[in-house]
Amino acid sequence: MGNEATDELLELLWILREEGEDRLTEVLQAAEAANAEETLRNMAREGLINLRSDRVILRQEGKKRAEEIVRRHRLAERLLWEVLELEQRYIHPEACRFEHILSPEVTESICTLLGHPHICPHGKPIPRGECCTKFKTEVKPLVVRLIDLEAGEEGTITFIVPRSHSRLDRLLALGITPGSVVKLHQKRPSYVIQVGETELAVDDEIAHDIYVKRGIERKGQ
Repeated sequence: MGNEATDELLELLWILREEGEDRLTEVLQAAEAANAEETLRNMAREGLINLRSDRVILRQEGKKRAEEIVRRHRLAERLLWEVLELEQRYIHPEACRFEHILSPEVTESICTLLGHPHICPHGKPIPRGECCTKFKTEVKPLVVRLIDLEAGEEGTITFIVPRSHSRLDRLLALGITPGSVVKLHQKRPSYVIQVGETELAVDDEIAHDIYVKRGIERKGQ
């Protein structure tokens, strides 16, 4: 692992790259550290990036390190959200601390514990690791999509990854919110679920957006 200033910039470059942005001006605007420009020059000397005109390009070694950092961060977010059940506002800052201390072995163990998740709680992709290639179907993840439940199963909604704000607003208006207990009654011809005392029919696309932790977690029990 490198120093924190370099790691933070590598992570930022990876995130901006996901968004199709690699301009130096955008990187410097998004960077929180006052000495970001100096750090970038050091990273270029170390062979982690190339600085070309107004572009910042990750080189092979920089790309590898950035991917590892992002993987640690997003797995830490899943761990804090699903297992430790931290409030949403604490997840990102705590994950920022975790990403600097997790060893490769611990990172792989966390990934396996969580069932090799594909996305973080914010819907961003989690880079694959070596353990993911060895993943066997008999290992059950803690959190699954609503569509993966069997009819009659219950679970607690952990997060929702809607494809639009209007769809999220609709789900929230129906009482489908993180922390709610949902029971799947049927899958065909449509998904029929129960949230509290309300029974709803939702289409396949909406069912794909909802992630739940198997089992019931009612407060006070």
